[in-house]
Amino acid sequence: EPASGSDAASLRTKAVRDGDDWVITGTKSWITHGGIADFYTVLARTGQEGARGITAFLVPGDAAGLNAAEPEKKMGMKGSPTAQLHFDGVRVADDRRVGDEGQGFAIALSALDSGRLGIAACAIGLAQAALDEAVAYATGRRQFGRPIADFQGLRFLLADMATRIEAGRALYLAAARLRDAGHPFSQQAAMAKLFCTDAAMQVTIDAVQVLGGYGYTADFPAERYMREAKVLQIVEGTNQIQRMVIARHLAGPETR
Repeated sequence: EPASGSDAASLRTKAVRDGDDWVITGTKSWITHGGIADFYTVLARTGQEGARGITAFLVPGDAAGLNAAEPEKKMGMKGSPTAQLHFDGVRVADDRRVGDEGQGFAIALSALDSGRLGIAACAIGLAQAALDEAVAYATGRRQFGRPIADFQGLRFLLADMATRIEAGRALYLAAARLRDAGHPFSQQAAMAKLFCTDAAMQVTIDAVQVLGGYGYTADFPAERYMREAKVLQIVEGTNQIQRMVIARHLAGPETR
């Protein structure tokens, strides 16, 4: 929501019961495929303040009173429109409620760990594409009578890029195996999301450096890879939030 980012439990969108229906009023921000999706999973406050007063609903995209703003003008992820959604007395039947009243926040959190693994995998795929582009360019580009891949400074850069990718791939696969086996994996998912997205950011920056001036142009994909990598450090919980999650597993919740 506009005033509720990482502090998701402070959301203000309300759902008020009216007979067998619920009436939803409020604004949501940064909604993937906002204005295009057939359905939206909507968290709304149905009770007390905090996480326990939140309920989840499945709202049709064409519901009366549901309107989307103009898509955000993003630096990347342009193939996936993102927009605000405005709920102006949107009426949904009680059978559109997901889970029990007050369980919405817990339901949302249960999806986050798997989502973080997905982002980690996306990040490593993106980094791999950037490395492939950098290697192809370095082995084909000649300066001083030989390929620039012959120069030690650049070879070491490529080696570091490849090492970050392999480490990230091993980390998210280990977390995914825990998930598939039915074991707790929240800490490992946070670690994978944190490490893999930071790795993707550094690898794509390095790919632009390998290509030099050409890396800064839209004629080559390196600059796009760098722009796309940035958002992965933000979505599914910022990387600062991931550090908080990991620390809680290690040292318990923060004292107040």
